[in-house]
Amino acid sequence: MEKKDNTPMKISSISELHSLLKLPKPVHPLISLVDNTKMSVDKELLNKSFLMNFYKISYKFSEHGKMGYGQGYYDFNEGGMMFTSPGQILSTDVDAEYCGYTMLVHPDFIRTYPLAKNIKKYGFFSYDTNEALHLSDQEKTVITGLLDNIKNELNTAIDEVSQDVIVSYLEVLLNYSNRFYKRQFITRKSINSDLLSKMDAVLENYFNRQEGVNNGLPTVEFLASALHLSPHYLSDMLRNLTGQNAQQHIHEKLIEKAKEYLTATNFSVSEVAYALGFEHPQSFNKLFKKKTEETPLSYRQSFN
Repeated sequence: MEKKDNTPMKISSISELHSLLKLPKPVHPLISLVDNTKMSVDKELLNKSFLMNFYKISYKFSEHGKMGYGQGYYDFNEGGMMFTSPGQILSTDVDAEYCGYTMLVHPDFIRTYPLAKNIKKYGFFSYDTNEALHLSDQEKTVITGLLDNIKNELNTAIDEVSQDVIVSYLEVLLNYSNRFYKRQFITRKSINSDLLSKMDAVLENYFNRQEGVNNGLPTVEFLASALHLSPHYLSDMLRNLTGQNAQQHIHEKLIEKAKEYLTATNFSVSEVAYALGFEHPQSFNKLFKKKTEETPLSYRQSFN
């Protein structure tokens, strides 16, 4: 029986993607704004994965069905936004029916602008598709206005300032998206608080079972996987909820458990370090002192 080839199809240029989607050639080789309803995919490409060499920003006005979010689901009938960066593996969505826009931006389009470096600060480019940005009516007006401005600029005769104008609009679009994501974290505070409780339970179980002895320190990737979230989304959610990112939260729980071991057990400092998942006791001592301004031994002695 012939094995199914799961190798992603690599798409290096925006023109190549236009051809696959049966779209006209892009007016600019490094940036494109596509009407989603104009896309058409051959049957042999359905359920196939793709690796694209450019940024993709999708805004869906509507979609039939629901999208998963953590352990629950959200109605996506009101539409939303999704962001992916170069090198991420994407798959075709064969069941969704939606209208809206997809903007494709090759890294070379912004290469000589500060945005080329600053775009890495927008963590939502690494979120999973079930962590989409859902827009309010007012936010939709802002986003559609910016997309219309970019569309108009692309459809106007290209001149020496066209790229500057489009990059400026793109940066404003990303800044507004960042603001709207922060709003979304706030409006979902009760749900995110539940996720925080689940995360703390995962960490507590990890420490109580002393899984660190075999598996090392718990990582952000481990926690994100346990909560069915992307690592970037988990860190951004926590930062908006508690002021700490995921790594800082792990360290806080590590210190809490270390204090428990130091005051309630006869474990040596080295045994405490190994039980928590540290490979070297010196690393544990360094982190403990950084967080508490005293060594594990002096902390223990203060209770005797």
